[in-house]
Amino acid sequence: MCDAMQHGGPDDEGFHADETLGLQFGHRRLALIDLSAGGHQPMLGWEDKLAITFNGEIYNFQELKKELSAIGYPFRTQSDTEVILAAYHTWGVSSFQKLNGMFAFALHDQSQQLTYLVRDQAGIKPLYYSIQDQQLIFSSEVKAFKKTSYTFVENKNWKTYFLAFGHIPQPFTTLQDVFSLKPGHYLKWNHEHHAHEIISFEPLPPSALITSPLQAAENLGKSLEDAVKCHLIADAPIGVFLSGGIDSSIITLLADQHTGKNLKSLSINFTDQTFSEEKYQKLVTEKTSGIHHTYLVDEQDFNDSFEKIMTAMDQPTNDGINSWFVNKYAKENGLKAVLSGIGADELLGGYPSFSRMGLIRTLQKLPAFILRFCERLPSEKLKRIYYLSYKNPIGEYLFLRGFFIPETIAKILNISKKEIDLLFEAFPIDEKINNLNGAERASWLETSIYMQNQLLKDTDFMSMSHGIEVRVPFLDQHFLKTINGIAPPQRFPAEKKGLLIQAFKKILPEAVWNRPKMGFSFPLEQWFMKGGQITKEEIYSKNQTAQKLIDQFKKGQLHWSKAFALYQVYTSAQTPILKVELKNHNNGA
Repeated sequence: MCDAMQHGGPDDEGFHADETLGLQFGHRRLALIDLSAGGHQPMLGWEDKLAITFNGEIYNFQELKKELSAIGYPFRTQSDTEVILAAYHTWGVSSFQKLNGMFAFALHDQSQQLTYLVRDQAGIKPLYYSIQDQQLIFSSEVKAFKKTSYTFVENKNWKTYFLAFGHIPQPFTTLQDVFSLKPGHYLKWNHEHHAHEIISFEPLPPSALITSPLQAAENLGKSLEDAVKCHLIADAPIGVFLSGGIDSSIITLLADQHTGKNLKSLSINFTDQTFSEEKYQKLVTEKTSGIHHTYLVDEQDFNDSFEKIMTAMDQPTNDGINSWFVNKYAKENGLKAVLSGIGADELLGGYPSFSRMGLIRTLQKLPAFILRFCERLPSEKLKRIYYLSYKNPIGEYLFLRGFFIPETIAKILNISKKEIDLLFEAFPIDEKINNLNGAERASWLETSIYMQNQLLKDTDFMSMSHGIEVRVPFLDQHFLKTINGIAPPQRFPAEKKGLLIQAFKKILPEAVWNRPKMGFSFPLEQWFMKGGQITKEEIYSKNQTAQKLIDQFKKGQLHWSKAFALYQVYTSAQTPILKVELKNHNNGA
């Protein structure tokens, strides 16, 4: 399993075993804090009765360490990993809520014969698990499960999910009985009884909300500045992704205030000016004192890298190609970690979905048979109204961001449409959405489904494929607490991301914020069309619907992401299972 994820942890490898319990921890290390052997993992703590394998960063580890040192905990290293062990020894499971960072870790408590799997509240770091033959198996990537002696079969529903969502939504994966641990939760495994329970440590909602626009902007600005400052903590080279949009520009400018000439920023551009944001990037870099590198990606680069990109995918996705390239150049630039602007759109109203919730409410008043009839309308966007006939709120997300409608999915996969409808009606969705309306509801859908399942997942496995760590200040726990403490009218003004713009107008060039949203996109339609990677007729020869859809793509009548989805569905194959003797594994990198 560790070998399968060596790319994400190129700096070190370690193992820990407790033969009496049949327990094995494995770790591949990407060293960013305490680069010495003191940061080696798995790490033991408190008379060697605790063991941890940890993936991520704890940004408030220095404050926690100071607090724990004051009450006598004997630290031996400079790592944030040891702080997790010390915090657990001192406060037990309540320590998980004290951690501000991005993390996925397994912590074994020998004295209580318990092992905990713990995942951060924002779902930044992935953590997958499976329970077979009264054994717990877990990993940072799904592909590692296939390297065990256990038998994992294909999840028969993954292609349906993928064709509808454009990703595989948690808790599901491509493997049956391999699940994603829910963000802000921990799995407690009892070794004596071979039993488990999953428990939330999500923060409680704020007791009072800020209603003053000026106070809201001031609090947001100070909180994000603090988040960027602590996200820059590292003992290895760190930089910033600069796309030229509002979010990455603010992160870059704030990072420059704390790092100055040592800051490295990097951007990607294209010869096709339709996709290039270089002029906006220059407006920002003219205000910074660090070193900026810009890289030109062309069609040949894409064609040469296509197979590597596909190999890097841990799970099928209709996105992530851009992330692969930007992390490739970060690696070539000598960086070990980079800051990204992921999260701002979802938290502060940057997407069209925020203004469409009223339309959803209006459409949902129509009889279900009319909503279902909409699948026969000529427009692809209008066909998605069909999803609003579901009683499950997941239909709202699929109306907003869905790919193919059930009727088309049924034809692509040669299954019944009723089977698809039943699958989505039964989709497990957090009940807290029932208490949300309007922009708050849109934010929950965008954050909990799109961001966590698409953006963060893609970013993690594409960055790890190059041995790069991506940090996301907009998802800092203290910043999230600030955001959630602002009343909806102030948090979501009429102007998209208006609160964020107001908070940083003094440092952000007007040309950057006063323009239409562009998004970080590549000229993939042209490249896929010319390169022919996804349009080979023999791939789709056994299905008429797929053939027609690819023909539409060739005529410019189908978005490249849908054609790319078809390609992945029709070229997927189960990887042969390798046999090893170890029974219980984890990989922290």
